[in-house]
This record gives sequence, C-alpha cells and structure tokens, in this order.
Amino acid sequence: MAPKKTEEDLALARVMSPVKPTLKTIAEISGLAVPTVSRALNDAPDIGARTKILVRKIADELGYVPNRAGVRLRTGRTNVISLVLSTEHDMMNHTARLISAIAGEMQGTSFHMNITPYFPSDDPMKPIRYIVETRSADAVIMNQILPEDPRVAYLRERNFPFVTHGRTRWADSHPYFDFDNTAFGRIGVEKLVMRGRRNIVMISPPRNQNYAQNMIDGGTGAARAAGCSMRVMQGTTSDNRNEDIQLGVARHLAEFPETDGIVCSATAVAMAAVATLESLQHRLGEDVDVIAKEAVPFLTLFRPQMLTVHEDVARAGQFLAQAAIQAVRHPEKPPLQGLDVPTG
Repeated sequence: MAPKKTEEDLALARVMSPVKPTLKTIAEISGLAVPTVSRALNDAPDIGARTKILVRKIADELGYVPNRAGVRLRTGRTNVISLVLSTEHDMMNHTARLISAIAGEMQGTSFHMNITPYFPSDDPMKPIRYIVETRSADAVIMNQILPEDPRVAYLRERNFPFVTHGRTRWADSHPYFDFDNTAFGRIGVEKLVMRGRRNIVMISPPRNQNYAQNMIDGGTGAARAAGCSMRVMQGTTSDNRNEDIQLGVARHLAEFPETDGIVCSATAVAMAAVATLESLQHRLGEDVDVIAKEAVPFLTLFRPQMLTVHEDVARAGQFLAQAAIQAVRHPEKPPLQGLDVPTG
C-alpha cells in the first residue's frame, strides 16, 4: 500500500490535477488500492465506514464522476434508480417533497435517482417496459398503484427490482410504503362529525386506484357508524385540474345544498374546494367544514378554519429509497414494507 499523503499533499494534488480524475487518482491521494477505492464508492459491506467517508470526500473534492458504461460493464448495474411519475400530481406539496426525500436518502450511496415522467394520455406500461428492456436503471419506484397493477405484475414476472408507493393485492410479496388511507377516510369523517356535520362529500382519487378505494371504505364506515351521510363526488376526482374540481364542487353543492362537510385527498383539491365555497358565499368553518391530508403545514396558513391530517411524505421518500436499494443489493432478503398510520 502506498504511504498515506498529508493534507497539504491532498490539497496540492486536487488543485494541480489537469485531467479528469479516475479511481487511480483517488487511490494515489488516499493511499488505498484501486479495488478498495472502487468498493468504497460502491458502498461494499466489507469496507469500513471511515474508509468510505475518506474516499467519498476525496471523490467529491476532485469532482470525480464514475464512468457509467464502465460501472455497468464491471458490475452489470447502472447505479440508477428510476422514479416513474405521472405528470398529473400535486407537485406543489406531495410529489416535490417525495422527490426531495428520495434524493436525500440516496446521498452518500453509490445510487443516483432519475425521474421518468409519463403523461395522462400515455400507456403507464411504456416507461416501465423501456427501463426493463434497456436496463437503464437497477430498480423502479412508482406510485398511483392499482389493486392489480399491470406494472407490478410485469416487474414481478421479470424479477426486476421495484418498490411501490401504495399497495397492491400482492403487497405481501413485494416492497412498498403506503399511507393508511382507510384511516384517513375514517378520521376525516369523524372530525367533520365532531364539528356537527351530517352531510359529507368526499373528493377522492380515481376509483380504480387502490388508495381511493381505501379512502372511500374508511369514510363510508365512519359515516355509517355515526349515522350520517357521506357521498363520493361523481364526475370529479383529485386528479382533475383545479378549475374542473371547482366546477365539480359547484355542481355538487347545487344538487346537494345540504352539504356541510368536504373530505379532500390533497392540498390542491382542498384549496379549489375552498375557493368555490367562498365564491358561493359559504362561510368556511361555519356553513361548511373542509378537511384534507397534507405533507407540509400549509392549509391552516391559507385558511385557519381548515382541518388537516398530516401525511409524512419525507418518511415515505426515505423508506422508498431504502427499500429500492435493498431490493437491488439484497434480493434474497424479505422486502421492506412500511405503513404511515395517521392518528388524527
């Protein structure tokens, strides 16, 4: 092993190096062997934490970027995890925070995240097939999960690592993280009932998605237990544009003027609902109450009368990243599975 260089030697080497840094450059500066440097950067379990910290520090200061083609040739991996997202989602609150948490959890590992978007008019299988067929990522993280999601069936059949933000009917056998939307639906109705509300409407996600069914089941059960009415808004879902949600709320209030409580599945939905209520001269917190789940404490700043339930999207992102990395590195281990259960 080469003698370890002083801090002055390291600083001089970093400044004077005229070429793109390589594994050999890091090895010369750190005094470690090239294979050790490579394994440290790839977070190998047999390399000590102090060695990994040293190697990554030098790599960062040198601006070292691994040759993806070389990594793939040596290991068969890309060190990329692809987050596959529909473009129709609550970027202001939910998805942006999820992306940030996933990226943050991958810091300090050999993995990097890319985002593969698809549009509502696209076949959601298209990006999944592309990733698997081109091997452009080592694993996939995806959301908007269906009970019998064809993407999950496809990935399971091909033994390709993946994690879902949501559960399928096969959830016992694959990694996932989910928010307990059954509990949210129940809590939402119960909180409105505590405010004296008896005629409630829920603006749910599209009913073919698993979390929409869970939310509706929870709300329906709570309404039945309280002896009050809960309808699911027809023709409008949380995936619609804000102006369409506003029109849907206005139509519902015209048809059911007795409505006095609204359960919303997302922050943007709640804001659209409140905007409609106020335009129709309904007083929030007096004539009608609105409750929504949110990832950041925003709605009560928007309107103090709002009722909210917290969804820990930061925890979800961290867990999804951990589960994806484990699925790649240790496919023999039981899949990581987590559930965020709101308490009201």
